[in-house]
Amino acid sequence: MDTLLLARLQFATTTSIHFLFVAVTLGLVTLLVGLQTAWVITGNQKFERLTRFWGQLYVINYVLGIATGIVVEFQFGLNWSGLSRYVGNVFGAPLAIETLVAFFLESTFLGMWIFGWHRMRRGVHLALLYGVALTAYASAFWIMVANSWLQNPVGYELRDGVAHLTDFGALLTNPSLGMAFGHVVSASLLVGGMLMAAVSAWHLIRRTTDHALFRTSLRIGLVTAALAISLVQGFGFAQFGPVGAVQPTKFGAGPEADALVAEWTTRFGAGDYTPPALASVGLGFMILIGFGLGLLWLLLPLIWRDWIIRLRFPLWLLLLALPVPFVAVILGWISREVGRQPWVAYGLLPVDQAVSPVGAPVMLTSLIGFSLLLGTLAVTNWVLLARHAARGAHDPALGRPPGEPADLAPTPALA
Repeated sequence: MDTLLLARLQFATTTSIHFLFVAVTLGLVTLLVGLQTAWVITGNQKFERLTRFWGQLYVINYVLGIATGIVVEFQFGLNWSGLSRYVGNVFGAPLAIETLVAFFLESTFLGMWIFGWHRMRRGVHLALLYGVALTAYASAFWIMVANSWLQNPVGYELRDGVAHLTDFGALLTNPSLGMAFGHVVSASLLVGGMLMAAVSAWHLIRRTTDHALFRTSLRIGLVTAALAISLVQGFGFAQFGPVGAVQPTKFGAGPEADALVAEWTTRFGAGDYTPPALASVGLGFMILIGFGLGLLWLLLPLIWRDWIIRLRFPLWLLLLALPVPFVAVILGWISREVGRQPWVAYGLLPVDQAVSPVGAPVMLTSLIGFSLLLGTLAVTNWVLLARHAARGAHDPALGRPPGEPADLAPTPALA
């Protein structure tokens, strides 16, 4: 058994699972901000009920997603000690900021928002949700800052065989950061919009008594997903230029790539410096999915006079298409990460020098253990989301007035 291969498989498995939680979190919190803002401005109880319903799903995903994130953080020290030792002074800075933002500010705002229903003024309670959303975006931003440095190391110097940060601003202006962050955010909005549209479609297929409520969330989700897929495509194609400039080997051979490979051969010795075919395959399928989801725009005219509900088959299309953006998210992540191989820090630190010096049996045990743990968390998350989504919006536990029995909760007539 190859220790390096096992370590890479473990990191690929755990980060891919965690990334699905991140996409749902960013997408749903943005939609929640819109829903609660509409409630505060209009006073329409429909938007309060939608905020409570989707907020409950968001909280479930957030709590379990935090657990998966902790596992991912552990791996840097456990499986990739070479990375921590060689570039930790640079790579660790944005990760430390992200940890402070995610585990302190975001969690604090979210906790106050969860327990602040009916205890705070509406404006203050809404401000807490804005805080949750802003810190969620900040957390994603700092993760992408760290990842972009691995894609294109900048703002550092080597002293005594260790990378030291010399220009913090260079991390924020990294050519591999801007469009990639926009791509991740818009992909998350696509995931959130599709999730909202699909769950709403399912309730409308079942002819739920909350017809008017899920009719509204269907429209919001579909419009969000359609706008998001256009942003995904725009940010995606806009990356080809800057990524090709800083990673010439990522998209195939060429004069710049050949020159870079020759330089690496001189510095690090002979080896295969061409990224695996998996990166190109993942990129190709992701682009195909992106064009396919562009068909969401064809469903928008069906919103007029509720044709999308009357015809019913568009509802089934939305429901069956729910897994598609999740697949695209994973393919995109694979394309970005595998495309820089065989480097953990592009052109600076090969993966075989970054892996921890542990035996294959220990690494295999770690792979199995962490994969089972995160797999269990992922399955638990989707079971809970499906269960609470299926219950409908009649009486979510989130936001229920203290001491009020469930049977006294607002009725569907308020929709």
